[in-house]
Amino acid sequence: MAFSLELPNPLATVGWKVKIRDKERLEPPHVTILHKRHDWRLGLRDGAFLVPPGGSWNEIDAAVQEVIEANWQLLCEEWDRAYPTNRVHPEDDDG
Repeated sequence: MAFSLELPNPLATVGWKVKIRDKERLEPPHVTILHKRHDWRLGLRDGAFLVPPGGSWNEIDAAVQEVIEANWQLLCEEWDRAYPTNRVHPEDDDG
């Protein structure tokens, strides 16, 4: 099941979204940042933008960046819940 990070207004109303999408279990752990027709994939292990599509923080609204940073742990937990065989920090596993 996909996870959407709740964004405050006016970010949500002007088209910003932050999601963990379905069917990405084989991808490196990441969140997808969307704004209208643009999307970026931000790695949860290292905070780097995945290629494709690439990108940089300069392209992301500063308020969206703040919400992502403030909810980083939640995003990692939601990825781990959705994809337990591809955890953000596999070395944290007890097994």
